[in-house]
Amino acid sequence: MTSNSWRKVIGVFSIVLVALTGTQVAQAQKEAPPPDAPYQNILVIFLAKSFDSRRYLETEIVKALDEQGTTAVRSTSMMNTKVPMTTETFRAQAAEIGADAVLVTQLADLQTTGTVVNMRPQSTYNVRPTWYFNVWSVELTEYVAPPAMNYEHKLSLATQLYSVQEKDVVWAMESNSDILQAFDKGPDYSIFVKEANGIVKELRRSDMIGK
Repeated sequence: MTSNSWRKVIGVFSIVLVALTGTQVAQAQKEAPPPDAPYQNILVIFLAKSFDSRRYLETEIVKALDEQGTTAVRSTSMMNTKVPMTTETFRAQAAEIGADAVLVTQLADLQTTGTVVNMRPQSTYNVRPTWYFNVWSVELTEYVAPPAMNYEHKLSLATQLYSVQEKDVVWAMESNSDILQAFDKGPDYSIFVKEANGIVKELRRSDMIGK
């Protein structure tokens, strides 16, 4: 794999995703597979600023590949947060496991829009008697929460498969996802499962991996 090919895919990506509405394949390579395909031992790399995001997606891709009978190793299992994401690092990893291919995913595009959510005021009443007959004191306290935001993310991921033998890209695809991030919901990483399954499905459809 050439240094120029590696440097094309070095990037960063960090986002908390909360609810996924769907993943669609925007485009995928439809050329005939190279002579060394299908690949049997793949190094999986997700280029992201967040180490947890990298680990989550790589883990799901490895699981999906394993279900197809393809051996795969995630790059994050061979490094920690202090190891830099460099060409030399990934090349050494591929050599260490004897990979015949390297799968690299990175952010292609991200567009975010936000919608203000108006919060309803909450009121409390404190009723108590007074010294006067049949006269009551009523205290009203009203709490108004600050406005919250719901976000919609349009996410595009680009994935490329490199052949160690060919030393070049042999397959590529781009996938799009619409993600709704609600202000009152906790983190949900289901997007990684859906993206991983979509990537591996296209690899199988393109005969880059075996059954």
